[in-house]
Amino acid sequence: MLAAERRKIILEKVHAEKKVIVSELSKEFEVSEETIRRDLDKLADEGHVIKSYGGAVINEIGSIDLPFNVRWKTNSVGKQKIADLISKEIKDGERIFLDASTTAVFIAKNIKQKKQLTVITNSIENLLELSDVSGWDIISTGGLLKAGSMSLLGNRATQSIERYNADKVFLSCKGIDIMKGVTESHDETASVKQSMIESAKKVYLTVDSSKFDKVAFSTICPLSKIDVIVTDKKPDIKWMDTFKRLNIQCLYPKDI
Repeated sequence: MLAAERRKIILEKVHAEKKVIVSELSKEFEVSEETIRRDLDKLADEGHVIKSYGGAVINEIGSIDLPFNVRWKTNSVGKQKIADLISKEIKDGERIFLDASTTAVFIAKNIKQKKQLTVITNSIENLLELSDVSGWDIISTGGLLKAGSMSLLGNRATQSIERYNADKVFLSCKGIDIMKGVTESHDETASVKQSMIESAKKVYLTVDSSKFDKVAFSTICPLSKIDVIVTDKKPDIKWMDTFKRLNIQCLYPKDI
């Protein structure tokens, strides 16, 4: 196994389990503990983990973008629950923005039975997922492809988005905080989402429960800009009170 592939698997494991142990990884991959320590050094240098005695823990700061194939596997059950709820919110003939989040790909997979949708997206993965759907208009924003993220960013993307007027936007984020609002890892990602918000009549924030009370580097918008929060389980009382005060609708699976 190549070192890069091993590190990818370690990164998936640390995001699933929140921590990893050097001795356990050494046995699993049948390599020396020193080799595992070098892998963890590399992941720590990239900002993905924080080294601890005998292993490493996840870096919760949220300023580092994970590779798309790692983000895809993170809380996939929660993302599917969100996509199920979103599917009921999208009506035939609507024009929608989908961002380049992994949650948006779950949404794209879930809405293929809809008719005559117009989808504007900066996600390569969404474009591929919807390439076999007939009767829709699928519009790429264009822009600069960001390595590892499957997203199109930059001025060309934001200028393209500003040309359109959509009924709804469905976007995700790295963190949501009552005081700091909705945040992302990088300015360029936040800028694209800001343009989508300004160009849509109704704004849906799709955010799994792990994103609450987290603050990332770049602000997308205050909570007051959001019309609907869609999440995988009922938020706690302070959040529900905040949503009520700001007149934000909150959708979550009612059987949980």
